[in-house]
Parts: sequence; structure tokens; C-alpha cells
Amino acid sequence: MKTIFLSLGSNIDARNHIQRALEILRSTFFSLEASPVYESEAVGFKGDNFLNLVVRIESDMELLSLVKQLKLIEDQLGRERTGPKFSSRVIDIDVIFYGDACGEFSGIKLPRYEVYENAYVLLPMKDLEPDFVDPLTGKTIRALWEASKEKMKAQKIWQVQLV
Repeated sequence: MKTIFLSLGSNIDARNHIQRALEILRSTFFSLEASPVYESEAVGFKGDNFLNLVVRIESDMELLSLVKQLKLIEDQLGRERTGPKFSSRVIDIDVIFYGDACGEFSGIKLPRYEVYENAYVLLPMKDLEPDFVDPLTGKTIRALWEASKEKMKAQKIWQVQLV
């Protein structure tokens, strides 16, 4: 079993889509633990605020099969893939850590770059698993947060209740 971390985000009927995604993920994977949910402003475009969180799952799925499964879940929830890269989303589910994998695997770069650049990924990851060691830097998530929290403070983010 691999420990896998996923980032979830939505800014279209976000509470509903995040809850539905969590229900599907819980029924699909052996175990699931979730961080608190955060609200943040859209990054890279003008749009409604996003809700984001990080979940940890355990799975034996190969990376490409996992990504295919996550895309099916996104599609099931109504994800449109025809718009610009930075745009509103019904749901976005990304693999941020896949065990200790580092590098590019069939076009999938791991760890996912957002963990180093965006508070909406790093902060919920810190809340969920602060002592997880990033396989790329060798630092704990807590240390990554401490080193970058001044930069991250410029990103407006606050914890919210999902229900």
C-alpha cells in the first residue's frame, strides 16, 4: 500500500462538489483522512473563491490508473475540460504526493509543484500530515510551511466548515 496525498478544489457549488467528491473517494479507496477545508481567492484568474483541502489515501493502484480513476470522478461530478487552464472548476483532484515518487511519470510531475507555491495546498497538507517528509527536499511539511509562510501570507486563505 502506498500513502498518497490528493489536493481537492472547487469554486462552483463548492461545498456540494467537495462533499460529493469525498463521498466517492471514501467509497473507492481503502482509507481516507481529510484536512480542514480552506477558502481562498482564485489564483491566476478572476473568479469565485475556492474551497480546498488535502486528503490522504492508501492504495495499491499504479499512478496512471489512479490518475485515470480521479479523472473519472471529476467527470462524474461534471468537470468540464474545454476551458482555459486557470478557470472556475466544479472539482479538481490532483495527486500531490504518491509515496516517495519524485520525477516525471508519463507526463505527471511528482511531487506536484503547487505544494511549494500555494497556501491552498501547503497549509491543509501541514494540518493533515505536518511530519510527512517531502521526498524532493527531504524536509517535513511543517518545515516547508515555516520556510514559506511569509510568502504564503500574501495569499488570502482562511479555514471554513464544509457543512
